[in-house]
Amino acid sequence: MKGYGQFCPLAQATQVLCERWTLLIVRELLAGSSRFSEIQKGVPLMSPTLLSTRLKQLTRAGIVELKGNKNNYSYLLTPAGMELRPIVELMGAWGHRWVRSNLDQEDLDASLLMWDMRRSVDPQTFCRPRVVVEFEYPDAPSGAQRWWLISLENEADLCLDDPGYEVDVFVSCSLKTMTEIWICEKKFNDAVKQGEIEVNGDPTLVKSFQAWLCSSPLSRLGTVDELPDLNW
Repeated sequence: MKGYGQFCPLAQATQVLCERWTLLIVRELLAGSSRFSEIQKGVPLMSPTLLSTRLKQLTRAGIVELKGNKNNYSYLLTPAGMELRPIVELMGAWGHRWVRSNLDQEDLDASLLMWDMRRSVDPQTFCRPRVVVEFEYPDAPSGAQRWWLISLENEADLCLDDPGYEVDVFVSCSLKTMTEIWICEKKFNDAVKQGEIEVNGDPTLVKSFQAWLCSSPLSRLGTVDELPDLNW
């Protein structure tokens, strides 16, 4: 990226942070991703080559550091990188309030939605060692219509292939509807009442489902006047 030719600290910061995809990579790292493959899942349209380039740029800038060996790298935020948290949260909150997506087809991505949901659900909501929730999006592209979120011993896992466990809760709706719920543009219960989403399964688990699902952390920020201290 060509520099601005200014000594202004803002200009210097934007030279590092405002290249395409860079802040989204920082978002993924703040959300807990540390392996290359994990970061990729949060930016699925980004090529591996470009992701590698941006990570190297962030490393040279002192925002990211590498841990481990050649075959087992982890990417971690340095203290300088961690100080970007309030910036990312404020931008996310501002975006939720002022520049929301129209959720046209090109903005919908089942894999990104499910990956974001996996790391934000609250497994402790279900008082059982294992709970399996199957999601069906009939309008999603072939190969991305069925997903399984597994809550196992207070950890959440995501599967695109049937894990072979009995399904405790089954959820079916359009990809747009679930995205609207996830980014706090629609309430889960309202979507159920309007027939836009179908939820079946164990009555006790279905009742707890909304509390388990939570919502996008950055979208929650955009619905309050004061920004809370979120645990990603």
